[in-house]
Amino acid sequence: MNKRVLGIDYGTRRVGIAISDPLRLVARRLETVIRRHGDEPGPVDRIALLCREYDVDTIVVGLPLRTDGKESSIAREAVLFADALREKTELTVELFDERYTSQLASRVMVETGAGKRGKWRNKELIDQLAAEILLQGWLDTQRGGFYGR
Repeated sequence: MNKRVLGIDYGTRRVGIAISDPLRLVARRLETVIRRHGDEPGPVDRIALLCREYDVDTIVVGLPLRTDGKESSIAREAVLFADALREKTELTVELFDERYTSQLASRVMVETGAGKRGKWRNKELIDQLAAEILLQGWLDTQRGGFYGR
């Protein structure tokens, strides 16, 4: 059985997490970790635990670039978070362009009717869906597929 890939939609308030199947074909949302004040660089310990639990060998962290492709302040934080994960887990950690994943996740929720539930829960679900979209895009590009937006 192959090892899985963990996808992360990094945020300053919440971190959405998705996981691949063992064949690395399909991503599915897993959970959202609520950030706490002073947890810099982020929920590294929780993610390290998930990596052991799900037999992960690669972590993909979303890099939130600006629409012009340049780094933003949150992108710099995501890079530091990826570095911390790399150090803690000793796994392969890659950064992957995540522009528009949260907007796409919000659109999916509206179109499927999931946006009608409680607002707080929707934000958590949006983060999970964004991580799922990010990870599926990475998986598709690894197989030579096109990741279009």
